[in-house]
Amino acid sequence: MPALPVILLLSGSLRAGSTNEALLRTAQAVAPSAKVRAVMYDGLAELPHFNPDDDTDPLPAPVVGLRAAIDRAAAVLICTPEYAGTLPGSFKNLLDWTVGGTEICDKPVAWVNAAAPHRGQGAEATLRAVLGYTGADIVESACVKIPVDRGTVDEDGLIDDVGTRRQLGEVLGRLVASGERVPAAGQA
Repeated sequence: MPALPVILLLSGSLRAGSTNEALLRTAQAVAPSAKVRAVMYDGLAELPHFNPDDDTDPLPAPVVGLRAAIDRAAAVLICTPEYAGTLPGSFKNLLDWTVGGTEICDKPVAWVNAAAPHRGQGAEATLRAVLGYTGADIVESACVKIPVDRGTVDEDGLIDDVGTRRQLGEVLGRLVASGERVPAAGQA
């Protein structure tokens, strides 16, 4: 039986109890029904500040880990908050570390926006611009707004709303469908 394609989940929030992370953890929980395996990247806080002088071999270990995780994935799903009208600095830092590598180039990438209606457009615009520089293949049909009400997040940090879970399954399915030309993780 072939391995399930891996979708790497990147949260742009360092905040405990973040609705962005809850949305991605819920995507991870519904992934098997979408015929994918979703893997959460948990190294955001460990990444060093980006400096082009350090983007050479040997790379810092956390950067090696980030690039390897992206390389192993068939696709990437992002959920990030907006701070001061743009991406949080820590998440922009993560993206800066992807510019010098080729791991995300041509890889299917999408984002889900957990912000309340009429919010988060600045983060989306910046994300689109930075991903353009990296050569990522933005899957427009999988870039959606799924506002999260904190009251729908259970004690395990998962969203119990059936509609949200269904939407996340659809997003994962669209990412997989767009990346069918990409081999499953570990195959090449």
